[in-house]
Amino acid sequence: MIAALLGGLGLTGIMIALLWAVWGVDTLVAAVTFGLVATAIQIASAWLVQPVAHAPFPLLIRRWSIGMGLRVLGIAIFGVASWTLPELFPPLPAAFAYLGVVVPLLFLEIRFLR
Repeated sequence: MIAALLGGLGLTGIMIALLWAVWGVDTLVAAVTFGLVATAIQIASAWLVQPVAHAPFPLLIRRWSIGMGLRVLGIAIFGVASWTLPELFPPLPAAFAYLGVVVPLLFLEIRFLR
C-alpha cells in the first residue's frame, strides 16, 4: 500500500504539472483533488484485495469487484463535482486528473500486490 501511495502522489504531481502547463492555474484545484481521490481509491482497493491475493478465485474476484466499484464511485464524484462546481472542477482537466492517476495505478495493482 505504500507503493500505491507513493505512486499515486507521484502521478498526482505529474498531473498537476501537466494540467498547469496546458490549462493554467485555474485547474490546480481539480488536479490536486482528483489526483488525491484516485490515490485514496487505489489505496482502499489494494487494502481490500491484499489479504485475499492468494485466496481462492471467488473470494479474490469479490474483493476486486468492490475495488472496481470504488473506482466507478470516483467517476460519479467527478461527475457531480464538475456539474455542480464547474469553475473549480472544469470537466476536461478534472477528468484528465482522475484518469491520469487511477488508470496507471490500476495497471500497476498487480505489482503492488506481490
